[in-house]
Amino acid sequence: MKRYACAVCGLIYDEAEGWPEDDIPAGTPWEQVPEDWKCPECGVGKEDFELMID
Repeated sequence: MKRYACAVCGLIYDEAEGWPEDDIPAGTPWEQVPEDWKCPECGVGKEDFELMID
């Protein structure tokens, strides 16, 4: 599973965890996160998240 970081505030979206608070279940790939989803911390869109390289 991949992780993505918000380039503005650093919030991490982990595909393994999803984002249950926004009805995105654990195991949801980034590609399946709704295009209109916003960062819960700073409000930017998916386009401002970057794939994290472990």
